[in-house]
Amino acid sequence: MSDRTAVWLKDIIAGRRSLDKTIKERGQFAIFAPVLPISVELQRFYLEQLGDEMRSEIQGLAMYDPLSITKIPKELENLPRLSMSEPANPQCILREIQHGLDIFTIPFIGIATDAGIALDFSFPVRPPEPMNGTILRKPLGVDMRPSSHARDLSPLRPECKCYACTKHHRAYLQHLLAANEMLGWVLLQIHNHQVVDEFFAGTRASIGAGTFDEDYRVFEKFYDPDLPERTGQGPRVRGYQCKSEGPSELKKNPTAYGRLDDVREKLAEAVSLPSPAADAKDFEDQGFAKAV
Repeated sequence: MSDRTAVWLKDIIAGRRSLDKTIKERGQFAIFAPVLPISVELQRFYLEQLGDEMRSEIQGLAMYDPLSITKIPKELENLPRLSMSEPANPQCILREIQHGLDIFTIPFIGIATDAGIALDFSFPVRPPEPMNGTILRKPLGVDMRPSSHARDLSPLRPECKCYACTKHHRAYLQHLLAANEMLGWVLLQIHNHQVVDEFFAGTRASIGAGTFDEDYRVFEKFYDPDLPERTGQGPRVRGYQCKSEGPSELKKNPTAYGRLDDVREKLAEAVSLPSPAADAKDFEDQGFAKAV
């Protein structure tokens, strides 16, 4: 596996060099070399190649396993590290930051938006004083589908500066989601990205202040580890969003058009009409021209 990866990476570097001849500025896109999720022994030669032969051509490392950081040669330690593990919640992000990762793909933003959830967490967090010696955990977000938000004119999150919170309110967003209006998910996505942007700003400030480990411990205790349970159907899935699994796969979306189903059932239950060869007696049996 490591030999194929080395050949593949050299091909990418050669391809970029050929592109550089046609553009004015070198380095129009960055190359992140993968660190494989296998043992050090199986990729030792590959990692040595990265540090010796390809160090000047790569701009970062793609990490598929946070624990792979211990395998990085000293020549590569100052490169930014991209996590490919797709963390499921902010706690996972903080754990990977603690291991030394720098850049993340965060699918739970879109998952929360599709579920109608407005994210609501911050870092670092200062929990309130415990009552009766305990602190109730706070959810990572708020489900905006319930009708309890229908008359709530407050923002999705207090003091949030995003467009959704400064221009609209919970009641409007709940109406959009109840009506399956695409604008509802658009506003939620704007808000959720704002929450995550502020979360990362807080992590940078915490690292700069030297309090990250303690702030991380408090965050884990204060927030629930999972997003709120999904209660509704998200926007309709498009063909480019999913890969076909075969001829017997289930539909990704519920049936959207069913207004004629009751007509179809009534027709199926109706008694068949007489055929063209029927006589007057057959029509009378069907109720035609009944005597009054």
